[in-house]
Amino acid sequence: MRRLYFLLPDLDTTHQIIDKMLLARVEERHLHVIASEGASLGDLPEASLIQKSDFVPAMERGVALGGATGMMAGIAALAMPGVVIAGGAILAMSLLGAGMGAWMGGMIGMDVENSHVQKFKSAVEEGQVLVLVDVPKDRVEEIQGLVRDVHPEADFEGTEPSIPAFP
Repeated sequence: MRRLYFLLPDLDTTHQIIDKMLLARVEERHLHVIASEGASLGDLPEASLIQKSDFVPAMERGVALGGATGMMAGIAALAMPGVVIAGGAILAMSLLGAGMGAWMGGMIGMDVENSHVQKFKSAVEEGQVLVLVDVPKDRVEEIQGLVRDVHPEADFEGTEPSIPAFP
């Protein structure tokens, strides 16, 4: 999956484009709209906290750092004189560390604004609408064409290379 980012001038244009995407069989759960504070989105699919925050990248970093820390703790425990543990303890410590890292990283990431969305903050505050669309990479050009059909001046801000399947 690829996440497309593009800015639109107003909510009316956004409604037209979202309707076209729904007709093109883009599932509503893959459409995310971010507008200025207090804007009434109506039936547009508003971006959730997971899309607006740095939750997923922070959780990924937490898993990596926690797993590595757990593994190092397990290896250090093996080196202690008088402590007898098996190799399974290293795996258990790694998994425990990865779990704790994911949890702590996710909690921290919920309080940090998404670095990709942050680039558009001033445009959104000025009244433009940011749309995030998650599509398979073979449909990227098709979706960009749909947007250009309705709004030829749409400002495509690139794609995010990979989106986890669960959000």
